[in-house]
Amino acid sequence: MNIHEYQAKELFDRFSVPSPKGKAASTPKEAYDAAKWLAVNHLVVKAQVHAGGRGKGVFKNGFKGGVHLVESPEAAREIAASMLGETLVTKQTGEAGRLVRKVMIAESVTIQRELYLAILMDRQSCMPVIIVSTEGGMDIEEVAEKTPEKILREFVNPLAGLQAYQVRKICQALGLQTTARQFGRLLHSLYKLFIDCDCSMVEINPVVVTTDDHVYALDAKFNFDDNALYRHPEIQAMRDKEEEDPREVAAAEYDLNYIGLDGNIACLVNGAGLAMATMDIIKHHGGDPANFLDVGGGASKEQVAAAFKIILGDKAVQGIFINIFGGIMDCNIVAEGVVAAAKETGLSLPLVVRLEGNNVEAGKATLAASGLNIVAADGMDDGAKKIVAAVA
Repeated sequence: MNIHEYQAKELFDRFSVPSPKGKAASTPKEAYDAAKWLAVNHLVVKAQVHAGGRGKGVFKNGFKGGVHLVESPEAAREIAASMLGETLVTKQTGEAGRLVRKVMIAESVTIQRELYLAILMDRQSCMPVIIVSTEGGMDIEEVAEKTPEKILREFVNPLAGLQAYQVRKICQALGLQTTARQFGRLLHSLYKLFIDCDCSMVEINPVVVTTDDHVYALDAKFNFDDNALYRHPEIQAMRDKEEEDPREVAAAEYDLNYIGLDGNIACLVNGAGLAMATMDIIKHHGGDPANFLDVGGGASKEQVAAAFKIILGDKAVQGIFINIFGGIMDCNIVAEGVVAAAKETGLSLPLVVRLEGNNVEAGKATLAASGLNIVAADGMDDGAKKIVAAVA
């Protein structure tokens, strides 16, 4: 789960991570009022969407930039009016862009230095890792490619926690002297936030050192462990479903794992590994998968039917490949769900089904008796060939 920048500021305030004051606004009038409330001459107006590269983005109405510096409440209102209700296209959104429903009005600061700071879970070491760089404000991927020596990684023992010597090591690597103590406090607060809120990633790009020697988290990107959100209802309430793919939102309501892709062959599979292999073999035979959809090992008839309907809700889909290997999963449950959903939606697309494993004969009998135009596959490779040929 992701949150907006203005919501990240709320978490910063809760955990005493220093950040310039700011307030969200959903109308130009609210933007004006927020600027008046801040009562400063130097302000920044930021479009609030779940995507990076906002500053260099372009709105479809021709307005350039999702981040603007202004010096009066009137100017903040004018900029907000140009952003709100408009679609912002950045390098991360693709051509479709993202609709801006809120902006954030915040104090701007005079920057002396920009630094990069992130904390994330490292799967290989099974520990949190702190990543810092002197090249703040840049894409960390670009820094890693061109100047990898400017990136420092510091692993934190989850039982011992962040140690003082590690903070000193990081400050030394960043060349911090007069502001080292401030940065250390920020880092300790951010690490506590990361652990207490079950984050999978916190990225601040940039952390800034101002001309008057203050350290602030200027921008923030959060990811949370979905499996731990039940412990944080206050964070779960921050979820903005309008920023998410509606197909993925619908899938989550049925505990299905769905990710939309750009192809035209939909996949319905049980098991993440099999789903990845299915997408690969479709690509191998010249097709383009339209989604990753894992119904899991113990899906019910209703879940399978819901998955099928989500697939059919994608207008780009021209064919469907169902690839089930029944271990825990009962092949007949899958067959019943597919038949029910196909009849309800009036399926007219090519459908190739490969069933193998637990109760497979009953599943095949259910499909055969359905009266639907279903192409049976003898294996995964055979099924991929048939569905690619059917949509060609």
